[in-house]
Amino acid sequence: MARIVGGYATSHVPAIGVAMDKGLTDEPYWQPVFAGYEASRKWMAELNPDVAIVVYNDHATAFSLEIIPTFALGCAASYQPADEGWGARPVPVVEGHPDLAWHIAQSVILDEFDLTIVNSLEVDHGLTVPLSLAFGQPDAWPCPVIPLAVNVVQFPPPTGHRCLMLGRAIRKAVESYEQPLRVAVFGTGGMSHQLQAERAGLINREFDNRFLDLLIDDPDTAAAISHTEYLREAGSEGIELVMWLVMRGALDDQVTAVHRHYHVPASNTAVGHLVLENAAAAPAVAEVA
Repeated sequence: MARIVGGYATSHVPAIGVAMDKGLTDEPYWQPVFAGYEASRKWMAELNPDVAIVVYNDHATAFSLEIIPTFALGCAASYQPADEGWGARPVPVVEGHPDLAWHIAQSVILDEFDLTIVNSLEVDHGLTVPLSLAFGQPDAWPCPVIPLAVNVVQFPPPTGHRCLMLGRAIRKAVESYEQPLRVAVFGTGGMSHQLQAERAGLINREFDNRFLDLLIDDPDTAAAISHTEYLREAGSEGIELVMWLVMRGALDDQVTAVHRHYHVPASNTAVGHLVLENAAAAPAVAEVA
C-alpha cells in the first residue's frame, strides 16, 4: 500500500523563485533565507519520495475570478509553468501522477469533499517555488507531482478545520492505494504578510511562531483559528496558512519536527518552513534552524 512519509511546509514568496533563477541566493539579503533550507533539501534527497502532493494557491493565473473552485485537484499527466506576466520561470515541466490523483479524487469525493477535477492546468509560483526550495534546480523534477489548489484569494476561503479534515481524507485515500508509493505532502503559502492598503508590510512574529508550535503539537487548535483572526493577526495574505493544515492532516496525530526555520523579511513576507515526520517513523530531532 502507499503511505505518506513526510510533510513539508514552506512559504512560496515569488521573489524567492526570482532569487534562485537569477543566482542571487548568496547575496547578503537572501543568504539567511536560503540557509534555512539547506538541511531540509538534504532531508528531501534522502527521503526520495515517489510522489509529492503539493497544496498551494493559484494567484489568478489558472483560475480567474470568473471561476473559483474551493479545492481543485490536478489529474493531468503534466503541468506547464505559468507565465505570470513576466515570462514563465525557467524550471522543468511538472509531471503528474494521474493514477494516484484519480484514486484520491474518488476516495475524497466519496468522503463528501467536493473537489473540482482539473485535467488541464498551468502552475504558478505557488507550486514551483516550493519545488525549487525542496529539490533545487534540476533538469527534471525528481518525482511526479499532484497539485491541489486551494482558494485563499477570493472570500470565503475554506476554514482551517475543513482543510485539516481534507488532509485526513487524503491520508485515507493514499493509504488505500494499492501500489507501494512513498508520498510527501507539501503545504505552502504564508506566513504573515499583507501586500496592500494601510497595513502593507505587516509581519507578526508572535502569531507565526505560535502557529508553528500548534501545527506540530496541537493541529486541532490551529484549525480553530478563524478567518477574522488570520486577517487581524497575520494580514490579508496570512490566510494562506490554512493550506499548511491540509499537509498536517495528512500526517499522523503525533509528529516529530525534524527541521524548523523562520526568517523576516523576504520581500515583505515572513518566511516559515517546517519539516514533519510521523512520530512512529521519525528519527531523533535534528538541530532546528
